[in-house]
Amino acid sequence: MQIRDLTRRALAAACALAMLLMIPGVFTALSLGDPTPAVAQDSDDDKGASSDSESLLAKAITSLGIVFGPLFLIVSFALVALIVMNILTARRDNIAPIHLVEGFEDHLNEKRFQEAYEMAKNDDSFLGLVLSAGLAKLSGGHSQAIEAMQEVGEEENMKLDHKLSYIALIGTVAPMLGLLGTVVGMIMAFSEIGNTRGGKPDPVILARNISTALWTTFVGLSIAIPAIGAFTILRNRVSRLVLEVGILSEGLMGRFQNVGKK
Repeated sequence: MQIRDLTRRALAAACALAMLLMIPGVFTALSLGDPTPAVAQDSDDDKGASSDSESLLAKAITSLGIVFGPLFLIVSFALVALIVMNILTARRDNIAPIHLVEGFEDHLNEKRFQEAYEMAKNDDSFLGLVLSAGLAKLSGGHSQAIEAMQEVGEEENMKLDHKLSYIALIGTVAPMLGLLGTVVGMIMAFSEIGNTRGGKPDPVILARNISTALWTTFVGLSIAIPAIGAFTILRNRVSRLVLEVGILSEGLMGRFQNVGKK
């Protein structure tokens, strides 16, 4: 179980790093508009377009500053890593693998209960943990086995919900960080106007402060929107698979209803 978790975390971190490294290319593509070069364009136009794209990315980095830039970078990295890790966790093979259901049912049909228990115990999936907990308490009766299965199921479901809750947290915090940057930028802009006496405020400083306000809002919303969407999709998928685990486990253990009854 620990090896699988470490593998998922490493893969999630690698995917997050790859996604973040693609951000400059995305900004460049957006700023260029049409990436297909025209035949009639000369080298000077190409250089001008390249210069404009680089200046847009530079403006974005400069506007975010040394505080909000690294902060949003860390939040983006965490979001991508969490999404990848939860996608890997919410796979059917990790929650309700088909091979476990078929193999477990075959062992029960052939009255090989010890083999069925060993198979469930050696499988670290959600369903495997639930079935092994039920068989371990089966000597105390069917009701105790069901209670043990429910306890393990609730515990594993809580672990899945905790992993998903961090995505929802980022979806909530990211717009707040953007709003904070907006407030800071506007405060700096109005401070520049207020500190100017008998003259006009420097338009370059005003533009830089307003740019900070707008860019932080844009980046905050750009992080929050996919975070909320990913959280909703993954939560629905996990809820469906958890419900399926409950139905499968109760169906497989239903043949032991008379165990413990006199």
